[in-house]
Amino acid sequence: MTAVLHPAPPQRPAPTAHRAEPSPSWFRTRRTGLALTILLAATAVLYLWNLTASGYANTFYAAAAQAGSQNWKAWFFGSLDTSNFITVDKPPASLWVMGLSGRIFGFSSASLLVPQALMGVGSVALVYAAVKRVATPAAGLVAGAVLAATPAAALMFKFDNPDALLVLLMTLAGYFVIRAMSTAVGRRAAMWVALAGVALGFAFLTKMLQGLMVLPAFGAAYLIAGQVRLRTRLVHLVIGAASVVISAGWWVLAVWLWPADSRPYIGGSTNNSVMDLVLGYNGLGRLFGSTGGGGGMAGGSAGSSFGGSAGLDRLFGSEMGIQISWLIPAALIALVFGLLARGRAPRTDLLRASLILWGGWFLATGLIFSYMSGTIHPYYTVALAPAVAGMIGVGGYALWLVRARWIGRCGLAAMMLAAGIWSWVLLHRNAEWLPMLKWILLAGTVVGAILVLVGAKGRFRKLAVAGLIIGSLAGITGSASYAIATAATAHGGSIPTAGPTGAVSDSGMGGGGGMGGDQGQGDGGALPNSDDASSNPTASGPGTTSGPGTSSGSESTSELTAMLVNAGTTWSAATNGSQSAATYELASDTAVMAIGGWSSDPAPTLDQFIEYVADGEIHYYIASGQGGSPKDSQGGDGTSSAIQEWVGANFSSTTVGNSTIYDLSGYVG
Repeated sequence: MTAVLHPAPPQRPAPTAHRAEPSPSWFRTRRTGLALTILLAATAVLYLWNLTASGYANTFYAAAAQAGSQNWKAWFFGSLDTSNFITVDKPPASLWVMGLSGRIFGFSSASLLVPQALMGVGSVALVYAAVKRVATPAAGLVAGAVLAATPAAALMFKFDNPDALLVLLMTLAGYFVIRAMSTAVGRRAAMWVALAGVALGFAFLTKMLQGLMVLPAFGAAYLIAGQVRLRTRLVHLVIGAASVVISAGWWVLAVWLWPADSRPYIGGSTNNSVMDLVLGYNGLGRLFGSTGGGGGMAGGSAGSSFGGSAGLDRLFGSEMGIQISWLIPAALIALVFGLLARGRAPRTDLLRASLILWGGWFLATGLIFSYMSGTIHPYYTVALAPAVAGMIGVGGYALWLVRARWIGRCGLAAMMLAAGIWSWVLLHRNAEWLPMLKWILLAGTVVGAILVLVGAKGRFRKLAVAGLIIGSLAGITGSASYAIATAATAHGGSIPTAGPTGAVSDSGMGGGGGMGGDQGQGDGGALPNSDDASSNPTASGPGTTSGPGTSSGSESTSELTAMLVNAGTTWSAATNGSQSAATYELASDTAVMAIGGWSSDPAPTLDQFIEYVADGEIHYYIASGQGGSPKDSQGGDGTSSAIQEWVGANFSSTTVGNSTIYDLSGYVG
């Protein structure tokens, strides 16, 4: 009776794993939507502003996108030319996007690069959504801003390499895994895990094994923190693995079943198979180095020299440091201190699970990048940017929740100081660029750290908020300044690098652009129809180098372009190397046969080439260079050299600008 008259007060429900603890007042805002809109709008402006200044950026992928915009078979296989002689050395998913854009809107620099920039905006939105789901909107905004302000991201989301789509798909997969960990309903969790597998499968079709490097971290996070029982989680992971295999394998199977004589040669392979790319050039060859073969990688020391010497310090070195490392020290502190702060939380705690996901992504990918012996370029590090952003957003929020304890205060202060000190180091490497900025940022992070330490509790509590704002802004500004400088600079060639024009690293690659090609392959540079460099979308500029197909006389280059346009054959010309062929294709809008592919692919053989010529399918052979013979032109060895010698022995040459041209028409054998 007493219990009826005087019921006990209701018990406060125990916190669930769906959300972190209620957020502090400074995290709360009634204008989250407006703040997100501002972040995404600022990201769009950063990535879209003056986008076409880079022209076709990497002409190698631009030519393949152009071919895909005109020919569905070339689109499906990722062919370099519309007559489907050879593919690029990567799977075609990124080319599918750019090729469709060119088909719908007409092929141009804008239709090529706008999808890349929009992928950047989408990646920022996904990082925001993933962090917001386990923390707060403010933490998501911080994480999104970190990604947007990463120099490597500002570079790749304004370029036509596959890395933009790769980052978007991996981030999408991470978001799906977090959704799976957020639900206790088995069917929903299975659906989200399956979708994550699909996203990673298409990441594989973007850049092969690099798209799967995050798979162990994602699987571990779900296995540890998923809300359904263990046996169900294991079943879900099997479903996810099957989704990866199906979404990645359908294209591989289609290429394998397609008759080899009616499809293009698989560029980068030694035996015209996709699996050779998976296990070789774009797989184990990247990790352990390779000698010879279709990829042309020169082994461990040569191949890895583009990214600096292998070791734990590679990500912080002169080649890669300014691309990605600005906030890595702060992110690692956030990871370690954040995990310690969540030490007694339930197994299904989403903050800890999210840290495992982002931290595992970073550690797995970062260690592979640090120690791989095969070819690695500085811009690869864009794959680390979402992980760094997630670690800072989630880890920083986890520490703010316990700011009244020493681990929270010290962790936040250490994050700020690490960001400020490392920004000082990176800015000091380019001492002539904004020399006072490094001191201002260092001072800002020191002030922020002090205010957080002394104001986290007691009557000076509000100082902690001011310290957090000051320290965070100072910590991210160094990275943001280089991202803005990167976005403001035109880039071209095959190995673009981030940073302001004139930034110099030990590798000799300037921040304003990049080397013109990979090992054994030069860059086509300006197109051979460049009547007016100011109006040519691929004219030489910062980061673009002259090379095969470039002529100093505009009349001569126009003459060569007219010759290709009027060739009237399956391939208007053949030339050594994909990059050279790409420049002629973009100039003339004709198919040009790339002998040897990107470097030294064994295609075509001499007998095949002679048969093509005898059948009247190739009109010209272009031996680029200052009036040299075919033996002087670039390209791979082996069959390429044999073809060069055969052309020189059987045909007469003429010089058009700086190119030596052989007319192959009329050959009867």
